[in-house]
Amino acid sequence: MIASVQHRTRPLFGAGLSVLVGAVAPGQALAADLRAPAPAASADWYTGAQAQAVDDSWAIAVDGSTSVTSNSSAFGSITVTAPLAGPPTQSGPRVRVEAIAGTYSYPGQAVASRVTGYQEEGSVMAGYEWVWRDAALAGFIGFNARSNQLSIPDPGNPVVGTGLGLRVAANFYANPTDRTMVSAYGSYSTKFNAYYSRLRVGYMVADGVYIGPEALFLGDDFFRQYRIGAHLSGVKFGPVQMSLAAGYVQDRVQGSGYYSSIEARANF
Repeated sequence: MIASVQHRTRPLFGAGLSVLVGAVAPGQALAADLRAPAPAASADWYTGAQAQAVDDSWAIAVDGSTSVTSNSSAFGSITVTAPLAGPPTQSGPRVRVEAIAGTYSYPGQAVASRVTGYQEEGSVMAGYEWVWRDAALAGFIGFNARSNQLSIPDPGNPVVGTGLGLRVAANFYANPTDRTMVSAYGSYSTKFNAYYSRLRVGYMVADGVYIGPEALFLGDDFFRQYRIGAHLSGVKFGPVQMSLAAGYVQDRVQGSGYYSSIEARANF
C-alpha cells in the first residue's frame, strides 16, 4: 500500500508505509561546482538543495531513498532522470525511470490476523522541465506497473494484484531569497488511485545546506496517511548529496507512529 515516489524524491509509502517516487519519488540538476553563482541552474526537488553553478559535464541524475516507520513498514526507491536534448541545466524534455519496493504489515480486521504486504512498482515517464535562475518546474506523464501481494487473503483490502496504470508527476523548486528554499512534489496513478505529495521549506544554515519543516500526504484505495516532520537537506559527501528527515505519521489503518527517511543523489 504505497503512494508512488519519490525522488528525486520521487520516492514510497503504504499502510503505514512511505514511498518516495521517486521519489524517490523520484530529479533535477545539481551542480558539482559550488564556488560561483550560476546564471541558470536546475533545482533538486528530491533532496531540497539548489544548484549554485552550472556544470554540463554530467547527463544523468540517480536518486535513491529509503523510508521506515514505526508502523511496520520499510520501502526503498531508485530514480534515474536524464535530458533528451541539451544539457540538464537548461530547459528541455526529460525522461524518468523509477523503481520502488518494500514491505508492510497491518492488523487485518476481516481475517482477525496480522497481514504482511509486499509491493513492487516500476514507472517510465516523459516530460519537460522549465529552468530559471532561482526556480525550476517539471511535469511528467507515463505508465507504471505495480504489484501488491499479501501473506494471507484479506477481503478488507482491495489493493491486491498486479496491473498497469497511467501516472503523472510534477515537481517545483524555488529560492525566494538567498537563504531560503521551497520545494514541492506530487504524483498520481490510476492503478489503485495511488497518490503522493510532499512540501518542504528550508532556511540555509551552511553553504547549500537547508533545514526546515516538511509535510507529506499519501494514500490509495486502502490506506490514507499524512506525515509532519523536519528535514536536513543538501549535505554533501564527495559527489553525493544527501537529505535526512524524521517526524510524526498518522495512518488510517495503523494509527499514529513515527517515520524517518534518507535520500541521496549522484550525477553521472
